[in-house]
Amino acid sequence: QVQLVESGGGLVQAGGSLRLSCAASGRIFSIKLMGWYRQVPGKQRELVATITSGGSTNYAESVKGRFTISRDNAKNTVHLQMNSLKPEDTAVYYCNANVATSGTLYYSNYWGQGTQVTVSS
Repeated sequence: QVQLVESGGGLVQAGGSLRLSCAASGRIFSIKLMGWYRQVPGKQRELVATITSGGSTNYAESVKGRFTISRDNAKNTVHLQMNSLKPEDTAVYYCNANVATSGTLYYSNYWGQGTQVTVSS
């Protein structure tokens, strides 16, 4: 019923920037929290940043000051501006959203397919 499609991943040199985008589509009544997570093979998926419908943000300590999360409620999109990238930022980045598909406001958690970000030294 809900699909999250990510874009913007790719290859970048250390110190460079990338901007990830995620568009939610389908049967959407309301979206509460949206966010970005990342995962490296052999490690647990970790939170990168989240943003509420009102614009309140939360960041992992490792990305504070470098990454900025934003969203457009009208377009059901969320973005992650990544600056001053480091090799340790290399991971698959996943978009996440808590979505209600009807006015009953029962929220479910949805994930994107993931997009690869590779930062070279």
